[in-house]
Amino acid sequence: MFVVAMVFGAADVSVRDVWLALTSSASGEKISIIREIRLPREIAAVFVGAALAVSGAIMQGMTRNPLADPGLLGLSAGAYAALAFTIAFIPSANYFITMLACFIGAAVGAIMVFGISAIRRGGFSPLRIVLAGSAISSFLFALAEGIGLYFKISKDISMWTAGGMIGTTWNQLQVIVPFIIVGIIISLFLSRQLTILSLSEEVAVGLGQNITQIKILLFIVIIILAGASVALVGNMAFIGLMIPHIVRVIVGTDYRYILPMSAIVGATFMLFADTLGRTLNSPYETPVVAIVAIFGLPFFLIIVKKGGKAFS
Repeated sequence: MFVVAMVFGAADVSVRDVWLALTSSASGEKISIIREIRLPREIAAVFVGAALAVSGAIMQGMTRNPLADPGLLGLSAGAYAALAFTIAFIPSANYFITMLACFIGAAVGAIMVFGISAIRRGGFSPLRIVLAGSAISSFLFALAEGIGLYFKISKDISMWTAGGMIGTTWNQLQVIVPFIIVGIIISLFLSRQLTILSLSEEVAVGLGQNITQIKILLFIVIIILAGASVALVGNMAFIGLMIPHIVRVIVGTDYRYILPMSAIVGATFMLFADTLGRTLNSPYETPVVAIVAIFGLPFFLIIVKKGGKAFS
């Protein structure tokens, strides 16, 4: 899929051009397009797809909620609102500060969703969390849009709203990718504990696990992965919802296999969606977020109809 994504697009590029761009010091217009535009963009697609899929899998296992997804539970909206605040009030902020703001925003969004869900007894039901996530997400997106209008920076903010890899640079990747790699590695080390936690908290406690400590670590990993993704490509819902359900059909319910497979399948799906976005209406771009939603929304409705067991 990576090779396909590198070859297909508005510019007519061959497999040989891609090979020369990656393995030699050759120069030329096509080589420059591959090295400076297409390659960083597809690397971004790989890491964002992996990050969103893994964070979604962790959320579903930790909350035992089949509808959990960073884009549906307020994390992406919180990061997006923080992005708007940063552009408005700290216009000179570099990419690292912007990313840190996204981390904080993602944490605030998630805390608001889970806080509202916990107000009433039995509040952590899948339906109530999703409803709270929808309400908080709508509020935070409206807040971001209001900031954009008031400070006349809507155009600056809107470059993130399409949820795409357009304009991704090597400097951005140097800042973002290490955080995503660290987050995924930590999640793999906690995969065994997550498997036990996904069965039952009582079982986890009975096996001697410190569930509070594990939940905090997993929550931090989710914030890192979701925040880094929003800082790079903007809001992107449904990937974290779809991919873990598809992966469970392949590897079962053990998170030692679900997490690495989610990273691979998530990266592949994101490459596929980005390639479609670049080629469907070439040379114009179709927003990747729209393509993901076309696949994700029916998937979401099927899971709701089947009570979360449609692909388990």
